[in-house]
Amino acid sequence: MRELQKDQLNVKIYSTRPEMGQAAADEVSNKINELLKEKDYINIVFAAAPSQNEFLAALREKDIDWGRINAFHMDEYVGVERNAPQLFGNYLKDVLFSHVSFREVYYMNGDVDDLAAECQRYADLMKKYPTDIVILGIGENTHLAFNDPHVAFFNDPEVVKIVDLDEKNRWQQVDPDDDICFNAIEEVPTHAITLTIPVLYDATYAYAISPGKNKADAIYRTLREDIQEKYPSTLLRKHPRAVLYIDEDSASDLD
Repeated sequence: MRELQKDQLNVKIYSTRPEMGQAAADEVSNKINELLKEKDYINIVFAAAPSQNEFLAALREKDIDWGRINAFHMDEYVGVERNAPQLFGNYLKDVLFSHVSFREVYYMNGDVDDLAAECQRYADLMKKYPTDIVILGIGENTHLAFNDPHVAFFNDPEVVKIVDLDEKNRWQQVDPDDDICFNAIEEVPTHAITLTIPVLYDATYAYAISPGKNKADAIYRTLREDIQEKYPSTLLRKHPRAVLYIDEDSASDLD
């Protein structure tokens, strides 16, 4: 492992994805157990993407009092049937939520008639249960959750909102190596529900996990561009307690 610092962001680079996922799970589980010594329960927001596979597989094997953790996810597609494997809630249920017994799991639902009411429902939950830990991915366009550059506002007044997805984001979902992908761009939803940038940033601890060659440009921009809404993930460099875990593939443009 090699390590670097960019502003306040601690960056850890591992040789392989399994090493990265295991190391992230070790450190996140240690933080969870540390917080559970101080609180009756804690609140964790999870990212849902194949980039999280190794981390989540390792995390679910950890000795953690899961019954004292409330689980949330940060985004969801609009207008997709509730049993579809592409839904982020279903992905998280498959790889984590069904393996351990949380205090409560709070799912977003993008297949409802009143999306505004659903956004408000989830926003009320986020206010009731402030985030102790957020687990993030970084999109190929540097998005955090579904805050693509054109809708990523660092001072967003909303907590949860409906967004339209940019083309680069939608094409990222058409990936033959992704076991929860769509088969064609026409199948990828055009809209989603997402937690906004301030809600993600306000988490006490932030852990971003972003391996793979397809993330190399995003990681380069995250660490080399000025902090700006055009590259949402650059904001991680201002977070006081954030760590970015990457592998040699996603770090390949940094050298």
